[in-house]
Amino acid sequence: MVARALAIVHHDERGGSCRSHPSPPPCDPAEDLRCITTTFHYLQTSGWYWGSSSASEARAALLEQSEGTFLVRDSSHPRYMLALSVKTRCGPTSVRIEYSRGSFWLDSISPGLPPLQSFPDVLSLIQHYTASGSTPQGQASNGVHPQTKRDPAKHTAKDNGVPLKLTHPLHKPEAFPSLQHLTRLTINRHTSCPDLLPLPMPLLRYLQDYPFHI
Repeated sequence: MVARALAIVHHDERGGSCRSHPSPPPCDPAEDLRCITTTFHYLQTSGWYWGSSSASEARAALLEQSEGTFLVRDSSHPRYMLALSVKTRCGPTSVRIEYSRGSFWLDSISPGLPPLQSFPDVLSLIQHYTASGSTPQGQASNGVHPQTKRDPAKHTAKDNGVPLKLTHPLHKPEAFPSLQHLTRLTINRHTSCPDLLPLPMPLLRYLQDYPFHI
C-alpha cells in the first residue's frame, strides 16, 4: 500500500506553470549506470533489501514490527525502481523512491511542502532519515551534503500526513548480516574517517566497500 506518508502524494501529471525553467543538463547514461550499480551493490550488501517482494509481502513482514522498522524493495510501479516500506504509527506503508540524473529522493510533489533532499545513493538517503531525529535540523549524516528538493519530515502536521520515522532496518531472514559486517557497521558508527585507521589495506578496502552504519 502506498499511503500518504509525510503527506506524500502521487500524481501522473503536474499542473502547468507560467514561470520559465532552465533546461536540465543532458543525461549521461554512463553516470546513470554507475550511480544505479553502486546503489544496488550497497543494497545487496545491507541485508535489508528485499528485492522483488511485493507491497503486500512487505506489509506482512512489517505488520508485527515496532514503529520505524523499514526495508527497501523493488517498486511494482513501472516508473520507479525502488520503494521504501516502513511501519508507521498507522501501520505499514510504502513510499516510492525517485531517481533522476544521479540523485535519489522520496516521492513527493505536494506543493505545500518545502524542498525535499536528494542523495547520491539510496543508502545515504535512508541513513539521513534514520539520523534525522537526533542530528541537527537539515544536517545529513556520514558527511553527505544532499541537494535541495523537498523535505517532508519537518512539515507533516499541516498536510495531515503520517510522519516518516525510520529507526532500524528489517533484515531478510536469509540475509542476516555476518559478524564481519556487524563489526564494520560498529566501526562506521564511531568514526567519520575510517581511511585513517591503522588497519591493513584489505580491511580498509572492506570498510570503504560499505561506508554506512545501517
